[in-house]
Amino acid sequence: MINIAVVGCGYWGPNLIRNLHYLAEHGSKNSRCKLKKVCDTEKKRLSHIKGLYPDVEVTTDFQEIIQDSGIDAVVIATPVRFHYAMTKQSLEAGKHIFIEKPMASSVAECVELDQLARDKKLTLMVGHTFIYSPPVRRIREIVQSGDLGDLLYISSWRLNLGLFQRDINVAWDLAPHDISIILFITNANPVSVNCQGKAHVTPGIEDVTNMSIHFDNGVFATIQNSWLNPNKIRKSMFVGKNRMLVYDDLEPLEKIKIYDQRVSTPPHYDTFAEFQYSYHYGDVYSPYIKQDEPLKVECQHFLDCIQTGEEPDSGGREGIQVVRIVEAACQSLHNDGHKVVVND
Repeated sequence: MINIAVVGCGYWGPNLIRNLHYLAEHGSKNSRCKLKKVCDTEKKRLSHIKGLYPDVEVTTDFQEIIQDSGIDAVVIATPVRFHYAMTKQSLEAGKHIFIEKPMASSVAECVELDQLARDKKLTLMVGHTFIYSPPVRRIREIVQSGDLGDLLYISSWRLNLGLFQRDINVAWDLAPHDISIILFITNANPVSVNCQGKAHVTPGIEDVTNMSIHFDNGVFATIQNSWLNPNKIRKSMFVGKNRMLVYDDLEPLEKIKIYDQRVSTPPHYDTFAEFQYSYHYGDVYSPYIKQDEPLKVECQHFLDCIQTGEEPDSGGREGIQVVRIVEAACQSLHNDGHKVVVND
């Protein structure tokens, strides 16, 4: 039995609590868990959680979690500025860790936490929730099968009105989702990044950013993030030499659409008059995808990794890579969008 504590029950914490409580009763028999304790500084939030789950203990003192030898794993869903300190204390106390994205506030902090988890042989998993969604898993299969042909470029849009953050900009808040999806699907290594943006509401905290990432396999990706958009948009486009794929996470059923369309140039020509672009317009189809809540799949994966000792699909190394890109993007952002090399 894996006893779990959740720290933070503000915006995202209640979703984690709900799924862990569900898995305690309906999860895999090989990775049984119990949601033992919930921690938050707001007593009203704790009262609400206690009303929903009377069997769960609540506390406002994080040290109770650290000192409780009966707790095997800690789920951290707090603001980013607390991630490093809370994760480090938990790991030093011998507890497995699930930490929401981004992993920490800097690459240096992420590397230290990853090494600490490895030294203590503990599971460290980062909440890159979208890589556990059935559509993203299916896209990875399609791309890696070669059905689209060689990938040319990727465009991603994650836009909405709010939620405004006080300690991080929109790139730190939203881009980790898109970056983790792109890294998971392509298995490519980032080479450099450019980023531009502007703060319109809170001075010094950009609420709109445009990021461009170059990868070692020649793929080029653009990511647009905004807290100042009238409509919620969650869309990505993967353009290959043979076909094109659009992923719209807000579509209720047909989240993936594959377009049998491409453009090609003649292999050789002697005069300009002989040069002709060739456009292919084929069918559009949407593959069937069995729906399942990504967060539930993610939480079960965390429990399984604790039980088996296997590396999570979104472990410390993946968390480091995402933060490495965002950190480089913010360096570019504060240097007029100049290219910044993503150092490994």
